Amino acid sequence: MSVFEIAMLICFGASWPLSIYKTWRVKTSQGKSLRFLLLIAVGYASGCLHKILNDPDPVLYLYAINGLMVLADLFLSLHYRLEERRA
Repeated sequence: MSVFEIAMLICFGASWPLSIYKTWRVKTSQGKSLRFLLLIAVGYASGCLHKILNDPDPVLYLYAINGLMVLADLFLSLHYRLEERRA
């Protein structure tokens, strides 16, 4: 378990609730790149798989929590993008 890996995941993880809240509050997908969010989600999923297959330790939970927050932001962005297209 690396202290630096934990610090990185905590720092990245601190930004996702703010991003989710902003997306939910403004109810628009403007300024959001769905490709970027999907790429980040794939990165966190890869981190989870690495932890499961090669280096199981509690840091897996940080990867999973961050990945779930990215997916929440991605789904909100998709929802609002569809709403914008319908309007």
